[in-house]
Amino acid sequence: MFGLKKDTKPKIFEFDLEKDLKDDGKQKAVMQKAEKQVLTIKSQLREGSDSTSFEHLGLLLHGYSALLKIVSNITNNK
Repeated sequence: MFGLKKDTKPKIFEFDLEKDLKDDGKQKAVMQKAEKQVLTIKSQLREGSDSTSFEHLGLLLHGYSALLKIVSNITNNK
């Protein structure tokens, strides 16, 4: 009959990083490490270097900033 079946919703997919970051200790460690790397990359960019390493450092900076956004979103959604 209609409406008599149990509603079984599929589980929401979780990335491995999300599972690992549910632990507050690991979460803080990842945040601190990423923030430290962002600061070192920014200082290296300010110093100046050749164009290839400048591009690589820019990509790394974008990656670390995306990681920080993801970690902060995971902490807000707990």
